[in-house]
Amino acid sequence: MTQYLALATDFDETIATSGKVANTTWNAILNLRQSGIKVILITGRELNILLDIVGEKINRFDLVVAENGALIYYPQSQEFKLLCLPVNSVLIETLKARGVNPLIVGKGMVSTYQPYEKIVREVILSLNLSYEITFNKKRIIMMLPKGVNKGKGLLAALKEFQISPENTIAVGDAENDLDLLKFCGFGVAVANALPELKQIADWVTTKERGEGVEELISFLFNSNRH
Repeated sequence: MTQYLALATDFDETIATSGKVANTTWNAILNLRQSGIKVILITGRELNILLDIVGEKINRFDLVVAENGALIYYPQSQEFKLLCLPVNSVLIETLKARGVNPLIVGKGMVSTYQPYEKIVREVILSLNLSYEITFNKKRIIMMLPKGVNKGKGLLAALKEFQISPENTIAVGDAENDLDLLKFCGFGVAVANALPELKQIADWVTTKERGEGVEELISFLFNSNRH
């Protein structure tokens, strides 16, 4: 059986429910990390918003891939490395002028909500930008340079530890996790995941959100004993 050396987990509605992570889930993550397995948080959240939500518990992770693969954050040093070009300022100005609100501006990613999809597509086309959009639960629109996704972001993170994707488990719940699960040796969907993610997953947990991740961590401990 494959020995898994890393776990990459999504945040919203995977380890978190409405932005909150249960203590039992935090403890499971800490125990897994203390066992020697690298734990990587990989999320579509803008970095500063994520840090405000998670606080000091961000240190439970070895690395964080934020903004849907746009950057790596190092919890211990509190530094980050951008994996793509910075946000295009003309894109921001044009979207604001077209009335897109709210507009969440990260370091490499820009996001808004689904009702603005038509405007977003028109603006990207009119500016001739090499950008593409990714959805999260069909509600959030993320704008990123072409080729930026969770799979590519995780690859950069794994290189930091010289760990192969084949030795990595990934877990998520939404369509922006498709690249992530396809990229790893073992892809997991929590029970509340979208049907399209469950279809490509190697395993679907019986429990939802954080409890599903706890179930996965128990499975991971057992797998590495064999």
